[in-house]
Formats: sequence, structure tokens, C-alpha cells
Amino acid sequence: MKSQFGRRAFTHMELYSLFNGYIYGDEKLKREQPKHWHFWLPILAYYTGAYSDELGSLNLNDLTKVGSVHTFSFHTHGKIQHRIVPIHNALWHAGLEQYIQFVKESGHSRLLFDLPSKSNRYSEKVRIWFSGEGERLGYLQKCGLPNVDQQGLKTAISSLRLNFEQQIYISAIQLGNRSAMSYLLGLKEGGDSVEAPNIDLLARVVKPVRVINNNISWQRFTERH
Repeated sequence: MKSQFGRRAFTHMELYSLFNGYIYGDEKLKREQPKHWHFWLPILAYYTGAYSDELGSLNLNDLTKVGSVHTFSFHTHGKIQHRIVPIHNALWHAGLEQYIQFVKESGHSRLLFDLPSKSNRYSEKVRIWFSGEGERLGYLQKCGLPNVDQQGLKTAISSLRLNFEQQIYISAIQLGNRSAMSYLLGLKEGGDSVEAPNIDLLARVVKPVRVINNNISWQRFTERH
């Protein structure tokens, strides 16, 4: 899927490389300085379709339960609308509950507490870590993936939003509610905000997002050597 900014979604093989890279393996890189957000931000982006600034701004009180469904509540600005996104089961499987407890016990309120901001934004730090800058290699290059393909299309952390969009588009259409996709992405339709669909419907739209690596584990990340 292409975007108006010349970006595309990651291919299945590229996703496999990203989510089987050293962050999700058993060994640290030499001179690596691992942060908890290095582990969580890519998988949160993939399973929620949220932007880096939205994820960096998430507080613990933005994790809510609507009926029987656990959700993230994203508050943003500009053209992207406020929305709630059901938490995909893969995130619980990766250790989200244990991580939340760790954040609480550490006295922090922001979920990705060790992701620093630059000029009151989180996306710049994320971009440099993920895509590199100058001669500095990013996670993308360390996984053997290029920033730009042979057609001149770029991949970046925001490409994971396109992967999310691709998959929820299919499930929303199958469920007969295309506007659920627009809502989950925070997009307007015809210039108007999309009314929040039923939470159970939203959970059904998000559920089919493909799990790339069943062995992803935050505990495993913390025990790398």
C-alpha cells in the first residue's frame, strides 16, 4: 500500500525481519543501549496503527476498559481524531500486563517512560533510532532492510500504520462496516468525524491483524545478554 508521502507498507518478509531482529532475540548488539521503548514501540505501532507521537504520549490512564474490551485511548491533534483502539491479544502475549505493572512500580505515569522528547515531540527520537541518520544505522538497516526500495518508495516507522490499515480494511469490509477502519485510524469521512462504532465490532476488526512472531516477549528482552 502506498501513501501520498511516497511511503509503503512493509512486506511480509520485511515484517518477519523486523520482528525477529535482535530486539526480539536473545542477544544484545555490541555497545547496544537498550530501552524499553525500543521493544514496545514497533509492536504497538503495528497492532494499533498509531503514530510515534501518539504512542509516546500514552499514559497509564489512557489504558481503559470498555465493557469487556481493554483499549488504548489516543488523544492527538490536527487532522487525526481522538479514538479508542482495542488492545490486540498479541500485546498481552508479549507481556504488556507485566510491563504495565513494572511501569507502575517504577513510579511512572507514561507508558513509554524512557522515550525522550525532542522539541516536545517523540517522533524525532523514534525516527533516528528506527531509520538512522547520516552514517548512523537505524534498527531498519541493522535488520538488513533499506530505507528506500528500487521503486523509490520509503519505509519508516509509520509504514507499520500502513500495515495495520491494510489488514483492518479487509476485516472492516468483511464485517460490512468500512467506517470502523476510518475510526480506528482517526480519519474523517466526507470532512466529518466518524462516530465510534460498537466496541465489540472494533475488537472484531482488530483481532485478525496477523501475528508475525509468537515468541516476542518483554521478559525475554530484559534477559538478553
